[in-house]
Amino acid sequence: MTTVPTTDVPAAPAGPGGPGTVRLTPLVVRLKLSLLRNGLRQSAGRRAVYLTSLVLVSLFAVLQLLGLIALRGNAHADSVTVLLLALMGLGWAVMPLFFPGGDETLDPTRLVMLPLRPRPLVRALLAASLVGIGPLFTLCLLVGSVISVAHGAAAFAVGVLAVVLGLLVCVALARAVAAANTRLLTSRKGRDLAVLSGLVIAVGAQFVNFGAQRLGAAGGLDPLDPVAAVLRWVPPAAAIGAVDAVSEGSYGRAAAQLLLSAAALAGLLALWTRTLTRLMTAPDASTLNAAEPAAREKAGRAGGPARLLPAGRIGTVVERSLRYVWRDPKTKSAWATSLAIGVIVPVFNALQGTGSVYFACFASGMLGIQMYNQFGQDTSAFWTVAMTISSPRDALAELRGRALALLLITLPYATLVTVLTTALLGAWAKLPEVLGLSFALLGAMLATGAWSSARFPYSIPQEGYKNVVPAQVGVAWISIFGGMIAAALLSAPAIAAAIWLNVSAGGEDRAWLLLPAGAAYGAALTVLGLRLAAPRTAARLPEILLAVSKG
Repeated sequence: MTTVPTTDVPAAPAGPGGPGTVRLTPLVVRLKLSLLRNGLRQSAGRRAVYLTSLVLVSLFAVLQLLGLIALRGNAHADSVTVLLLALMGLGWAVMPLFFPGGDETLDPTRLVMLPLRPRPLVRALLAASLVGIGPLFTLCLLVGSVISVAHGAAAFAVGVLAVVLGLLVCVALARAVAAANTRLLTSRKGRDLAVLSGLVIAVGAQFVNFGAQRLGAAGGLDPLDPVAAVLRWVPPAAAIGAVDAVSEGSYGRAAAQLLLSAAALAGLLALWTRTLTRLMTAPDASTLNAAEPAAREKAGRAGGPARLLPAGRIGTVVERSLRYVWRDPKTKSAWATSLAIGVIVPVFNALQGTGSVYFACFASGMLGIQMYNQFGQDTSAFWTVAMTISSPRDALAELRGRALALLLITLPYATLVTVLTTALLGAWAKLPEVLGLSFALLGAMLATGAWSSARFPYSIPQEGYKNVVPAQVGVAWISIFGGMIAAALLSAPAIAAAIWLNVSAGGEDRAWLLLPAGAAYGAALTVLGLRLAAPRTAARLPEILLAVSKG
């Protein structure tokens, strides 16, 4: 457990049980404040980040509070507040999975050696959980929601209870989820999950954007009412639903919603207590039978899909690259983000009826970026690769293997996205043309990515959420955006051919020729790019190793 100086934690007064006992709840709250204070003392940067976050969240909370107050009297105020509370509850349930390091008291196994019983510990941790930026933001949302929907003294009286219940349900939900997944969050898979938080945010933003556009097209907030009618019975939104019910005179419905919120709180506390009991009494068997999975993994390599790979160095490099994609947190995050965004942009635009079949090329572009900075994912371990490269021929085999690993994922994925987008838009006649453009763009990005990896390598930090070492941000921009511009220029002949076929008389009948032509052109660019990058890679091995080892 994190060491806290004795000067920062005042001695707790003697409890009612005698001088040998202390009141646990105020002690844990003071411990939470001491952990926060000591963390801010570590560096000026950490203090600046925390204070900036506090100011921004407080400002947003005040604006949100004012907006909800301004919504008072609107016909859709109850639907908006219920949906906001439901989203807030979802956020409290999900955030501990992606940011487990945000609160050092989230891991109850730190307290396993202390003589603590689960029930007092639950009360103490619940009180400590109310200290922080998140509870303050939630409190502002709850207060604003009550003011927005409450009409009459009885509604405001119930609103006080609703604020307390809603806040406690959110905090208890976060604690129960965190406790139930403690083993996961402290493992390598948990760290991988935290790295993927950016993907969840990006995908969630796309869904929010899609929903906002649908609401804009509908011309009002009426589509929210059916959803809100269901969510008003789901805690913590049920608490605000009770306030609205009292305002309408439906006291029976209000009582049922309050009882539902109270039952949800009791159930979450019971689940949290049972999970704490299991965590603090059961042994950690994470290292048992470690040799057995290793043996299975070795057997899988011998008789699994790896046997289908080419023999020699190329097959070994392909297998290693695919293992990076599956195991390395940063590489996995980059691939998952590219895969998600690559399908969201064309498919969502097609669903809205505003898209174009050419948006399917976005998938090839997003995955082609993975070819850039190929050696950065190796970090300081690149020396093991450099030791095996003694000539441009070895470097060419290394680059071929990495490109082939990327193609094994990108080719079927780009084809699937193109077919799906074409089907949604009903433009089957454009399928060969768009596939040809996608393959040409992919080949151009593989070519420029191989050359850029040798000329502009940069390090990827293994810890934290940054993907570039601060001192190499300029190199990363040159590598990625310079390469993307070069890839666009290399793809110009295929784009020009597509334009010419679409504007010329009878050209649409010959547009299918772009599929074989684009595939051949992309393959030629890939081969040429790899051959040009191989000598530069072999000649710059020390510089590449120095550049990728800074993280």
